[in-house]
Amino acid sequence: MIVISKPQSLTSLLMGRMGNALLWLFASMHLAALAVLLATLLSLTDANAATQETACPGKNLLVDMQQSDKAGYDAIVEEAAKVPNGQGTFWKIEKDGVEPSWLLGTMHLSDPRVLEMPQGAPEAFAKATTVIVESDEITDEKQAAAALLAKPELMMFLDGTSMTDMLSKEDAATLERGLKERGIPLAAVAKMKPWILSSFVALPACEYARKASGASFLDMKLAKDAVAQGKKLVGLETLLEQITALSELPMSFHVQSLVEMLRLGARMDDMMTTMIDLYQDGQVGMIMPMMKHLDASENSDEGYAAFEQRVIDDRNHVMAKGATPHLEKGNVFMAVGALHLPGEVGVIELLRKSGFTLTAVNEW
Repeated sequence: MIVISKPQSLTSLLMGRMGNALLWLFASMHLAALAVLLATLLSLTDANAATQETACPGKNLLVDMQQSDKAGYDAIVEEAAKVPNGQGTFWKIEKDGVEPSWLLGTMHLSDPRVLEMPQGAPEAFAKATTVIVESDEITDEKQAAAALLAKPELMMFLDGTSMTDMLSKEDAATLERGLKERGIPLAAVAKMKPWILSSFVALPACEYARKASGASFLDMKLAKDAVAQGKKLVGLETLLEQITALSELPMSFHVQSLVEMLRLGARMDDMMTTMIDLYQDGQVGMIMPMMKHLDASENSDEGYAAFEQRVIDDRNHVMAKGATPHLEKGNVFMAVGALHLPGEVGVIELLRKSGFTLTAVNEW
């Protein structure tokens, strides 16, 4: 447990202790496969302990930084200002000769703060004839999870290895306590690989509780509504492809991430709150600079580079290429994780290179 003493700020205590845990929290908020898999795995466990929790605590770390580390905060703002298309979550897509289309950045959370779409987005969705999401498999969670679980080598150690073999006794005990708080016995999941166990501990108890009770995230609701309303639903990648991308990162990365999250405990709530606040303010270009600033670990640059390349940049190209033929016809509503939008190789820039004009709908 981290105890905050008066002379130290919350931010200073977190700096240097978050490391890869930040990347994993990011992944849990932006990979639909994790949201679907977590909800399904929860249905197989006794999650009564988690469903007791409804409040969503947490402090915005950037608010704290403005008082305790003004120079650090200013550095984050300065770096974020250099990120192309870093402001705005809702964009208009135009091309001569076709009706406009729309692009919405999302978080794969059931938190009420991110379920409400920006002004104009509900109307754009209602009018659209085609809806694009990361994976159309999210309309049937059980079937999607079955497809993931059909690849046990991605989920489980098949050689007799146990997760506890990779942890110190102290960290193993912490993992056991953390899982027990969520109604999950360690013995039942000890053979699972760290990226699966991380999905149990990455999210705050309030989000965990909502998923345990069957709450949907925005992308899932949009996909189901599209089917119900007779719209054409298009998926850009499979959930298996998403999990595969995550599993291809080094095992050491995942083990370190799991350990860091276990040690942070409830402090992950602060990271979650900070990300959600930035998302609501349309400041998606500030999220990665903020994460990097808080990560003072020795291997942070290498870890972030590998993560950004495989989990973000590579998938950006897949998304832009897959969406282009549908956008060429117009009247599309596209919803993907918000962190895929900004940057030099973000979806927005890639679509511009394909001949589309993209404009932020809301001013920031």
